[in-house]
Amino acid sequence: MREVLAQAAFQLFLERGFERTTVDDIVARAGVGRRSFFRYFPSKEDAVFPDHERCLAEMTEFLAAVDDSDPVGAVCDAARIVLRMYADNPEFSVQRYRLTREVPGLRTYELSVVRRYEQTLAGHLRGRFGEGGDGELRAEVIAASVVAAHNNGLRLWLRSGGEGDPEEAVDHALDLVRAVWARPVGEVVPVSARPEREAAEAVGAAASTPVSVEAVGAAASTPVSVDGEVVVMVARKGTPMWRVVQQIEAAVGES
Repeated sequence: MREVLAQAAFQLFLERGFERTTVDDIVARAGVGRRSFFRYFPSKEDAVFPDHERCLAEMTEFLAAVDDSDPVGAVCDAARIVLRMYADNPEFSVQRYRLTREVPGLRTYELSVVRRYEQTLAGHLRGRFGEGGDGELRAEVIAASVVAAHNNGLRLWLRSGGEGDPEEAVDHALDLVRAVWARPVGEVVPVSARPEREAAEAVGAAASTPVSVEAVGAAASTPVSVDGEVVVMVARKGTPMWRVVQQIEAAVGES
């Protein structure tokens, strides 16, 4: 029934527009009552993203069972679970992406979903790096980096209309994250890598400035292409998510 309702809702959103479609329209199309709709979806917005709860649960389960020897690699692999969810249904994913770009309310809802993924990744990393001080900061920054890298690659694929292999761009972006952050906590930074460390320290000091991984990656001898650039946004705790995303989108040139 959940899938039937989600399919009916999305068809109506495409035909009539999101704002002009009511819950009554959706249940009429699905042939059920209003109670059935609200049993599965608290709102219309939830019906646009029917698969994220399952994906979030799968991510949580994966991280609970993963080997902790490579925590950065683990959260990168966890992000790929989200990618596979989108790649399994390219037509729906592309249509949803376009609809979300057109409806501000859906964009806001999507940001809340993204934030939940980020919090899940950060929670896992805090268990590895510690709950306070630099350990917590490291966890938050890496989680934000992973989400930004994943979303950058994913959106390149969505904007192409779902053409080609979505994993290629996402893998490239996540590889950059691992190159910068996979160094064990407490490891001495070699002289050749100090520019990278200094850049990271500057980011932490200026906590609300969007930073391109190209700047840090260059110090680590990691090439960054213009088309595949990854932007990492570091912000003070409590910064509104819309402001974070606004600055990231400005940096990557997305309106």
